[in-house]
Amino acid sequence: MQLRAEALEAHLSKGLSPLYVISSDEHLLAIEAADRIRLKARAAGFTEREVLVVERHFKWGELLAANQAMSLFGDRKLIELRIPGGKPGKDGGQALQDYAAACAASAGAGDTLTIISLPKLDWQAQKSAWVGALQQHAVYVDIPAVERHQLANWIGQRLAAQAQSADKPALEFMVERVEGNLLAAHQEIRKLGLLYPEGRLSFEQVQDAVLNVARYDVFKLSEAMLSGDVARLVRMLDGLKGEGEALPLVLWAVNEEIRTLLKLKLGTADGRPLPMLLKEYRIWGPRERLMAPALSRVKLSTLEQALSRAAQVDRMIKGLRSQDFAGDAWDALLQLALMIAKH
Repeated sequence: MQLRAEALEAHLSKGLSPLYVISSDEHLLAIEAADRIRLKARAAGFTEREVLVVERHFKWGELLAANQAMSLFGDRKLIELRIPGGKPGKDGGQALQDYAAACAASAGAGDTLTIISLPKLDWQAQKSAWVGALQQHAVYVDIPAVERHQLANWIGQRLAAQAQSADKPALEFMVERVEGNLLAAHQEIRKLGLLYPEGRLSFEQVQDAVLNVARYDVFKLSEAMLSGDVARLVRMLDGLKGEGEALPLVLWAVNEEIRTLLKLKLGTADGRPLPMLLKEYRIWGPRERLMAPALSRVKLSTLEQALSRAAQVDRMIKGLRSQDFAGDAWDALLQLALMIAKH
């Protein structure tokens, strides 16, 4: 049974299932969903808790043993299985299938409740037999990422939950300050609730209270470049530089997007459908939605020139001179990224 995160509270009000799966890359939302289940489980008498983390040498027999072991005090037990990498392997996949079937068979009669935590799974993993078994036998809560264009609305909803509100400029200010970091956004929202009374917040109040807690992500930089968001691109590159991010890694991320765009451009020029190419190069999610507009905006000649100039930026990083760029390597990288963002 697949369930949306916002429907979890209503589901829990009707009773508990023996097995829950939470899949998300949004750590805050995953934690909140697990906390709701834990709270309901504790009220239902699941007072003993055992946490298993799937690491390199994890033995899957431990999961079955935890499920079968009787509590020393006769209490009902909550088992939490965390799979940080999202790849249980062949043995783990079979163990999860067997475990899910066993939980379904004991529904309503068992003294154990299990929460399995996973990251967001790619399309290949989602088609695997073990995921299918979990979706069939468990309450499967797949929590999508909160994309940047959704973040202002998300912040507004969180403010409303504590009886506060803010206008659009104030919300956008918060979005810029918490770039991609829901945990930081949550902390700032809670801070506003402590600092100010219920009601509408002014821009000045938000500005005074909210710190610059942006998490500048090298891979989100590519998103800004593909979407043509020049202001965000400049801000993120400056942030990455200020945080001491390794310049070769940032160049690699930019260069990979240029190479990908070039492959897609050449492929579509040969008459191959873009959806087929996107699947072939394993491009999905936000990147998939950005590729088509970027391809229509950027010319083939620009991509070829950008690829050549990326090699020059690499030379600059290694201390060699460039014929096309002046200044330092960070400035050259900005000019390279703007070639894609501004065309």
